[in-house]
Amino acid sequence: MRAARMRAGLTQAEIAASVGITPEVFGRMERGKMLPSVPTLFRLCVALRSGPHELMGFVPPASLPQAAQRQVPPELADTPETRRLLRLMGRLQGLQLKLILRLVLAFLTEPRRPRSQKRNRR
Repeated sequence: MRAARMRAGLTQAEIAASVGITPEVFGRMERGKMLPSVPTLFRLCVALRSGPHELMGFVPPASLPQAAQRQVPPELADTPETRRLLRLMGRLQGLQLKLILRLVLAFLTEPRRPRSQKRNRR
């Protein structure tokens, strides 16, 4: 969000006023301490002339490792567990998020063993 704001040449107070939030709330959003509501995100996109993917800190899928480009199965796309995980991940900082990404990639790239082999390991 900060990069888009700097590119627009605006202060936090100016952006906050233009979208109808306090500068303190915008500052927390910009630092990644809180997520905007969907209507506020839309107003931020308009004010900063940027897409939500940039403002929320998502990278283009092409720049992710191949394993991370897989689609989420439709049956998992909107479950309570997924929403909770996303909400909790919103509290993490840069290095913490990188660690979680590596962990997820390790799960996705680890060869799966048949269940019978897993039981015999004990």
